[in-house]
Amino acid sequence: MSKNLSVKRTIFTGTLLLTSAGILSRFIGFFYKIFLSRVIGAEGLGIYQLIFPVMALCFSLTSAGIQTAISKFVSKEIGNENPAGARLYLLVGLILSVSLSILTGIYMWNYSEFIAGSFLREMRCAPLIRILSFCYVPCSIHSCINGYYYGLKKTLVPSLSQLAEQSARVGGVYLIYMIAQSNGHSITISDAVWGLVLGEIAGMLVSLSCIGFGACKGNIRKTTWSLLTLSFPLTVNRLTFNLFTAIENLLIPYQLKLFGYSSSDALSIYGILTGMAFAIIMFPTVLTNSISVLLLPIVSEAQAKHNDTLIRKAIIRTTESCLLLGLLCTIGLLLLGDFIGNFIFKNALSATFIVTLSWICPFLYLGSTLNSIFHGLGKPGITLFLNLISCIIRILFIVFLIPVIGIRGYLTGLLVSQILHCVLALLWLYRLMKQTDHALQSV
Repeated sequence: MSKNLSVKRTIFTGTLLLTSAGILSRFIGFFYKIFLSRVIGAEGLGIYQLIFPVMALCFSLTSAGIQTAISKFVSKEIGNENPAGARLYLLVGLILSVSLSILTGIYMWNYSEFIAGSFLREMRCAPLIRILSFCYVPCSIHSCINGYYYGLKKTLVPSLSQLAEQSARVGGVYLIYMIAQSNGHSITISDAVWGLVLGEIAGMLVSLSCIGFGACKGNIRKTTWSLLTLSFPLTVNRLTFNLFTAIENLLIPYQLKLFGYSSSDALSIYGILTGMAFAIIMFPTVLTNSISVLLLPIVSEAQAKHNDTLIRKAIIRTTESCLLLGLLCTIGLLLLGDFIGNFIFKNALSATFIVTLSWICPFLYLGSTLNSIFHGLGKPGITLFLNLISCIIRILFIVFLIPVIGIRGYLTGLLVSQILHCVLALLWLYRLMKQTDHALQSV
């Protein structure tokens, strides 16, 4: 009984810390997006948003899989009362991640024009990609350290890192803006990208200042192999998914041009959708992301101890809470979407997007947390399959419907893909739990 109470307290405290930091970061980011939309315009915001698929791909390659693997193995070593072994996983993970980040940064710097022209189809992104190449090393360092603390089920350091990153990003760009204004100039899109670099450096410095360096014990070869064995499929999963997501995002402005928009108008619509409307729709994910991060080590530990009751409770509580949160957000955005778009962003199109997208909230929030449960159960392949199916559906809607009915084709595809994702995920989890029950009965 006390064990279950301890788990609940861990989830509650960790979620509260991450959520508090996330809410504050999202508030800062929310006003930052308003600020950016006004100083660089909707088209500039669209160009700025184009580089994020590239950033996500590079993060997938250098950090994402390794961070998740560190979290899982640290949780396991701490469960076995082996903190020195947990620190060894962090050290090896850092070496692997930083090495990949250096190679990725060099590649992005040298081939920025090729990536901008052939992949993004927007040459104005080339200098932005070169600036972005400085992000990957600091990002990999604080991601690995965050993974270590998630494995310990301690969220203070990741929370502080998140706040420092967002504060430095926004504060740095605002300082550049003030200096530019005093000299009679305005800021550029490149200045906003330098803000991303400043944010990653700040997050890294906070993480490094908090980490306690102690003795590392264990078999380095075995530790490295274990990390690579788990992180490789996770990395492939994230890379594959983010590649499809990048294709999805980059197709939107291209297909809008086929509908009849000019290049400038297509980028403006893309900027309004991804930079304004999505900023509102994704705001509540600060809570679901916090739960997801903490669910992974808890579900992993429960599976290792064959505690199927705890896993079942996690699935039920996650489904209930995410659907309730999503329903409340849908109602709230239906009522306030026009106000947010017209009076806060001062953009009528963003208001239309926010109201239309409000219907996906319950399915969007539930899908992300169910993915984390699959990772905790050691089933990353299921997550990849579900994400790819959802992404392919959206791409089909983009390719076939946007040229006919415009951006509404993509918004419809979003709703259909998220509903299907959640239904398939719940059916799969039900099947897994049934298989577990049959296995226990046979024993």
